[in-house]
Amino acid sequence: MHDIRAIRDNPAAFDAALARRGLPPQAADLLALDEERRAKILAAETAQAAQNAASKEVGAAKAKGDTAEFERLRALVAEKKAEVARLTEEAAAEDARLRDLLLMIPNAPLPDVPDGPDEDHNVELRRWGNPRNFAFAPREHFEIPGVKPGMDFATAAKLSGSRFTVLRGAVLRVHRALGQLMLDTHVNEHDLTETWTPVLVRPEMMLGTGQLPKFAEDSYETTNGWWLVPTSEVTLTNTVNGEILDEAALPIRMTALTQCFRSEAGSAGKDTSGMLRQHQFEKVEMVSITTPETSRAEHDRMTGCAEAILQKLGLPYRVIVLCTGDMGFGATRTHDLEVWLPGQNKYREISSVSVCGDFQARRMNARYRPQGGGKPEFVHTLNGSGLAVGRCLIAVLENGQQADGSVELPAALHPYLGGKTRITAEGALA
Repeated sequence: MHDIRAIRDNPAAFDAALARRGLPPQAADLLALDEERRAKILAAETAQAAQNAASKEVGAAKAKGDTAEFERLRALVAEKKAEVARLTEEAAAEDARLRDLLLMIPNAPLPDVPDGPDEDHNVELRRWGNPRNFAFAPREHFEIPGVKPGMDFATAAKLSGSRFTVLRGAVLRVHRALGQLMLDTHVNEHDLTETWTPVLVRPEMMLGTGQLPKFAEDSYETTNGWWLVPTSEVTLTNTVNGEILDEAALPIRMTALTQCFRSEAGSAGKDTSGMLRQHQFEKVEMVSITTPETSRAEHDRMTGCAEAILQKLGLPYRVIVLCTGDMGFGATRTHDLEVWLPGQNKYREISSVSVCGDFQARRMNARYRPQGGGKPEFVHTLNGSGLAVGRCLIAVLENGQQADGSVELPAALHPYLGGKTRITAEGALA
């Protein structure tokens, strides 16, 4: 959420940041509402002072036996009391209106984020690995003979509808191994603390990380008001909700493997085949809580953590920085990792790593106390996939497929599979 004081100080800079996002100017309307709110607060304070002064004089008038003055002052106290209540209520309403507007405005992009209206203007930073040259036409994951016995879309549709998958046997074993490899790598090599969190959260937690109110249709709400998390970014980041941390405790680095739930609103007709875009999936999330001075370096560090998983698995990928028009609502800069999928003959997103500055922290009121003294300041928050397990499974299957319908598995997974190295054309681990 944006700081109204910063908008007051430099409305032109605020509108310029919105313009980079393709949005119209909003500073003037926000500041007009802010001025009304502040005027009501000042009027309420003035009325309160008049009420207090009259209250002090009531006793004196009564002691003197001045009945007329006593009645006048008592009426004035009642009048000012009602005025204070009215103005306070109006100021609170204006404050709520201002907050509601600020909650709907996306984060400002950092100066070095490339400008552009859509994904065609994203900028590639680097590539790793070379796509394999196949002696046959590579299949998509769900068409590979060895995968078909372990990836059941028909049963999933019977159970739950479209965009669900039932996994079995060898394919499921590989899926589970991938999640464990990711966690072990982040904990043992990247110094992240593994955390287990609920997948049902209060609405204020969704608000804290920016899923509410603007993107309510993208997630699932239960009948009792809980929300299913679209990612454990929600829970991990909100562990510091309302807290004042010591600077010495930062950075806080966390990781979690959880089920994630997304309605995929607006994705009708996109990636309907296979398990690329699902309503329910597993993801290893990374979250960091830092000081403002270290958040940008942390962003690069987290990107490297995600890259390390793909490198262990020998999967070709590229890193891109998203342009202003393609960047997420809460991000101030985002790196996407796109893994090569030979079945689609293209790179597809497998991780987004974003630095959010103090945007989420203001919504959560998450602060830290500087070591050198001074008043508490807002922390910076970062999040990223490390990685999406299902999409990683797709990449492993497609890149490892063989002409006979079997799949050669990356060496990094062999210890997690009891030494097994491949999925046979019949769908068994061998």
